[in-house]
Amino acid sequence: MSTAPDPVVPSSGWGVAHLLLRARPADGPGAGIEAALRRFADSAPANQVRAFSVLGGSADLGVMLVAPDLHDLDLAVKGVTSGPVEVVYSYLSITEESEYRATEDDERARLTAMGEHDVEAKVGEWRERIAHYRELRVHPDLPARRLLCFYPMSKRRQGGDNWYALTFDERRALMMGHGTLGRKYAGRVTQLITGSTGLDDWEWGVTLFSDDLAALKEIVYEMRFDEVSARFGEFGPFYVGLIMDPADVLGRCGLA
Repeated sequence: MSTAPDPVVPSSGWGVAHLLLRARPADGPGAGIEAALRRFADSAPANQVRAFSVLGGSADLGVMLVAPDLHDLDLAVKGVTSGPVEVVYSYLSITEESEYRATEDDERARLTAMGEHDVEAKVGEWRERIAHYRELRVHPDLPARRLLCFYPMSKRRQGGDNWYALTFDERRALMMGHGTLGRKYAGRVTQLITGSTGLDDWEWGVTLFSDDLAALKEIVYEMRFDEVSARFGEFGPFYVGLIMDPADVLGRCGLA
């Protein structure tokens, strides 16, 4: 009898897989898919599943998986794809911090410019918020929302629009403005950006969670006008789905 393999855990971050699938009801029920997802969720406290029924005709159902141990992630992916489904699109990435985050000096300068009186107390509050935010970027707790939007993206590398030819300070200044725009949607949209350079064909995977389809459209549209997207952004396919219990998703796709 084979023994369980030793865990394979990244030195930083957790593994993430997105699967977009076409249901094949004629090949049988999806009980094996549901069982694989249940085993995955039960095998470790940090393992997380979001199943969703894809809106539109690009796929029938989707699954997002997050796990510290890559063996758990691999077993879940193979358990899902061995069922009566066809893979339309798949994506592998890893949770990560942003390299362009604001510093305490940035926040102190911002508060001073605003005329705040107790700047150091405000900086202390900011420090606590940022520590929590950074932790959630690397070790996320996926939100309980009703809609999910996923798309991959990369930074352009062409002529004068080569993101990687900019200095770090230039890139950081652009990303700081980009982040400020995204924070306008706090409470309406929660985003998780995962890294995939060297892991998949694009450089980042973007997963947006919301209860409002209009909010998903609005945040992507508004960000298109920001220089980071307008000048340097390249985008892959978009998938949007209704988040449900895996059994309900399978039932809706004829795989009950």
